[in-house]
Amino acid sequence: MNIIIDAMGGDLAPREPVLGAILARKEFGCNITLVGQEEKIRSILNSEKIDLPPGVSIVNATEVIEICDDPATAWRKKKDSSMTVGLKLLSAGEGDVFISAGSTGALLSAATLLVKRIPGVKRAAVAPIVPTGAGGAVLIDAGANAECTAEYMTQFALMGSFYAEKALGRSNPRVGLVNIGAEPSKGSELYKQVHQMLTAAGEAGKLNFVGNTEPVELSSENAPDVIVADGFTGNILLKTMEGTAKFIVHNLKSLFTTNLKTKASYLLLKGNMGSFKKMLDSRETGGTALLGLKKPVFKAHGSSDAYAMLHAVEKAIDFANAGIIDAIAADVSTLNQTEEAGSAQ
Repeated sequence: MNIIIDAMGGDLAPREPVLGAILARKEFGCNITLVGQEEKIRSILNSEKIDLPPGVSIVNATEVIEICDDPATAWRKKKDSSMTVGLKLLSAGEGDVFISAGSTGALLSAATLLVKRIPGVKRAAVAPIVPTGAGGAVLIDAGANAECTAEYMTQFALMGSFYAEKALGRSNPRVGLVNIGAEPSKGSELYKQVHQMLTAAGEAGKLNFVGNTEPVELSSENAPDVIVADGFTGNILLKTMEGTAKFIVHNLKSLFTTNLKTKASYLLLKGNMGSFKKMLDSRETGGTALLGLKKPVFKAHGSSDAYAMLHAVEKAIDFANAGIIDAIAADVSTLNQTEEAGSAQ
C-alpha cells in the first residue's frame, strides 16, 4: 500500500509529518510518498541524520496552502501546493490513501472536486471516532458542513452506520441524533425534520435509530455507536470533548503531585492512569476519515506531531482495508430511497 502524505500541512509541518512518515514506514512497511517542498524535506532529514529509507519517496510541490487562505479556492489558486498535488496523485491512482493535517475546509473542497464524491452522495463528511462510555462512536459530521439539510444528515447517519460496523465491529450500530433533549419535539426545525427522516429509515430497516441523544449521555454505557450532527454542532462537540479531556488529564496530574501520599497513590495507579490518558489523547486517534469520497482521504489533527501522524497512517490503512468506501457505494441507492421515504412523511 502507498500512503501519500502532505508534508507541508499542519502547525508542525514539515518536520513532524516527515518524521511521522519515517516512523510509519518502519512500523507498517507501507510505501510513503511525501509531497512538499523537497529542499525543506531533505533539510529535515539531514538535520536528524536520517537517510531517506527505501519505500519512501518525495514529490516536489513548491506551494503551501496556509490556514489563512480561502478554503474554497486555495487549491485552485495554488495548483502546485502539496495538498493539490497529493490529491491529484491519489485521483490518478498513484497512491491508495491521502493524509493531510492542513486546512479542513481546503482539504474538503479540493478532495470533493479532485477525488470526487461517490455518485449519489451529496456531501462528504468528517467522521472521527470519539471516546464514549460504550467504547467509542463515530461522530458525523464533525466540521465539514456547517450548514446542512435534513437529507445531508440522513446520509451522514447511513454512512456513519456503515463505518461503525466496519471500523468498530458493531453489528446493527445504534444511531443517535445529538440534541438538547430526548423528546422528538426538541431542537430546531432542521433537527425535528432529521428526526422524522431517521425514524422513517429505522422503520424501513435501513438503520438502527435510537432517537435523540443529549451530549451528557455519551459518557454512559448506552451511548450510541453513531452520533449524527450538522458540521457546526459536531465540531463544537468534538472540540469540547478534546478540551475536557485535556482539562481532566492536567488536573489529575496536579492532583497526584500534591504531596508524597498522592505521589505514592499515583505509582499504584500508574498503569491504569496510562490507559486512561491514552484513551483521551487525540494523538492516538491520528486521523479522521472524510466519508463519501471515491478514495480514502484522511484529515490529521492540525497540531499533529510525528506520533500522531504515525497513528494517522495506521488508521488510514485500516480504513482502506475495511472496504468502507465499497460498502457505501454499494448501498448508495439505500441512502437516496431513505431520503425520499422521509420527505414523503
